[in-house]
Amino acid sequence: MNEASNPLIPTGVHEVKMDLSPIFGYAAEQLLPLPDACAPLTHILHNLSTYVQMALDETPRTPADGLTIDESAAVRLANRDELLPYYKYLKLFLTALVKISCAPLTTVWRGVTKDLSADFLPGTSMTWWAFSSCTTSLTVLENSMYLGTTGTRTLFSVETINGRSITAHSHFVTEDERLLLPGTHMIVVSQLAPAPDLYIIHLKQVIPEETLLELPFEGAQLYPKKKRSWYQKKRFIIPLCLCMLLCIGAVIIGTIIGVQKPNQISSILFL
Repeated sequence: MNEASNPLIPTGVHEVKMDLSPIFGYAAEQLLPLPDACAPLTHILHNLSTYVQMALDETPRTPADGLTIDESAAVRLANRDELLPYYKYLKLFLTALVKISCAPLTTVWRGVTKDLSADFLPGTSMTWWAFSSCTTSLTVLENSMYLGTTGTRTLFSVETINGRSITAHSHFVTEDERLLLPGTHMIVVSQLAPAPDLYIIHLKQVIPEETLLELPFEGAQLYPKKKRSWYQKKRFIIPLCLCMLLCIGAVIIGTIIGVQKPNQISSILFL
């Protein structure tokens, strides 16, 4: 992907049919403090340095989730959506996000003020290339800033497996905001139209077969670690125990035979 000529990701879910390449290249960037990561963009984005300083000032001395002050401020930055197409900021932003543990498997909600039902047919799969802000509370979406209560609307119900809870690094501390990473791959489970101009689409996140988002640093985890089933954990222990039992049995049998043979020889000699 060419940093200069291509936007990193679309800004909404309606571009899911775009044929985009996996996101690679940003991880090679040096990890910089937030002001340095944003410095090349100050002539492009109005008052960027002011917003950067505000984000740093609002960040606690010891941020949650083991993040540095610069990493937490990168998540907190008010106009981060405008910065995402730029690799230096993206490096800092994604480094921060993957340090936050994956939220437990849960259903989150996202609202869009348009009809997207034709793009999400049951049984199909698609990838969201945007950083998608979602919530665990439906009441939040009633706000006119998000979904509202009138007009044409699409409500997404998403079963997520690796969303990040960024409440501790957000201006909106009362909202349980979950952020989905770019390259989130999902299948459409079903859709419903419970009222005129309202469409509810049920999505389920799955791990894609190919890598869609480069790791920001070696050892980073995009998805939760797989827990081995009890029979997988014991698949090596059970054969080992069987071998030990066979060895013990062989020793016992050998001992019995060894004791019996001298007795048999003595009986023959004294006949």
